[in-house]
Amino acid sequence: MSPFELPDFGIRSLGPARFVSPLQLAQADSVGQAEFTADTDKLLFHEDWETVRAYTERGLVPPTIELAGPREKLYFRPADVRAAIVTAGGLCPGINDVVRSLVMTLSHHYGVDEIIGIRYGLRGFASDDCPPMRLAPEVIKTIHHVGGSLLGSSRGAPPIEDIVKFISRQAIGVVFMVGGDGTQRAALAISQAVRAAGLTTSVIGIPKTIDNDILYVDQTFGFSTAVSLARQAIDAAHAEAHGAFNGVGLVRLMGRDSGFIAAQAALASGEANFVMIPEVPFDLDGPNGVLSHLHRRLLSRKHALVVVAEGAGQQFLKDEQAAGGKDPSGNVKLGDIGRLLRSRIEAYFREREMLVAVRYIDPGYTIRSAPADASDAVYCQEMGQNAVHAAMAGKTEMLVGRVRGRQVHVPIAAVTAGRKTLDPAHPLWRAVLQSTGQPDRMVNAGA
Repeated sequence: MSPFELPDFGIRSLGPARFVSPLQLAQADSVGQAEFTADTDKLLFHEDWETVRAYTERGLVPPTIELAGPREKLYFRPADVRAAIVTAGGLCPGINDVVRSLVMTLSHHYGVDEIIGIRYGLRGFASDDCPPMRLAPEVIKTIHHVGGSLLGSSRGAPPIEDIVKFISRQAIGVVFMVGGDGTQRAALAISQAVRAAGLTTSVIGIPKTIDNDILYVDQTFGFSTAVSLARQAIDAAHAEAHGAFNGVGLVRLMGRDSGFIAAQAALASGEANFVMIPEVPFDLDGPNGVLSHLHRRLLSRKHALVVVAEGAGQQFLKDEQAAGGKDPSGNVKLGDIGRLLRSRIEAYFREREMLVAVRYIDPGYTIRSAPADASDAVYCQEMGQNAVHAAMAGKTEMLVGRVRGRQVHVPIAAVTAGRKTLDPAHPLWRAVLQSTGQPDRMVNAGA
């Protein structure tokens, strides 16, 4: 994408902020104290000055992103607010940390007493069999010590009009949507629908995806934990492969469209010999295919370790995809690249009468349901706090995220326009190639 093709990073507001914040923070001209954040406080989107200068030379204002943080004036009177929290999509480390942070900030810092949790994802807005639960500090005080989601989660959504009716009937002023790109698309649709219905409801997104594939933010929560646990799986596969004659460790990791987990976990381990991700094409057969390179590796070293992201190599699984249809979120169900690779590796060496021992590990659900590590726990705490600050100030149709170490507000319309992927020209992928020693391209000539 050209640096001049960025979306509008302006943040929508429900209206003027008129109420004084109950937070005891310093004014902007104070020294040595924590301050309120002003809407005029911005972060340059581009960190390199060459791009910034290119904007100014064209007479353009370099794009900026609004900084997150508590505002001095609020749109909502805290005593009047009724808030709802929903966690949707697949499980991810840190969900409970975010829910806890939201509740603690709403209750202890803003005095909001009416907080409800929507059960089992968006279906809880419209299902009689899973009524909302009341959330208070005493309910959520220890949930950050366990994985999963206190509220439960699911994919898919009921009709938007049913969700709007629930929000209107329950007099919900603030909705926090914790989820990935599908959840954020739903958040945008809900916000637009409540606005069309004449309701003044703030809809704030908190990006949850293990894959780290949300546009315009550096990292989503859960990613740090996923990389750490994926590294353990890779190390275990290496031990298994190294302990067997012609041992092949094969690890399938999350990463539907983006190979960030596979790349970073492989780097963290330092033991992988081959890493396949969705962004980099590869062949299985032929002189420059994966199987030929794996053969040469076993002949020379007697063991090998292969790491593959779940979305890699889907061109070999068209029939399985066609039969699988779509999941409740509307995503095409992926074929199982791990199972295919195991089968093809075993068949390849069986045809050559070469004994191999394939050790296949898929830690997906173990990682998704784990508690957050320290890095994610800190990130979740900050995101929950800043989501509440934004909502109380009347901001809407935005999510909180981190850009170059600073928490910011990003319009949901911008982040749902696509998915972030790993650029094969980025130093991260170059580091993976150097670590593994695999060829730059495992594609045959003419392919």
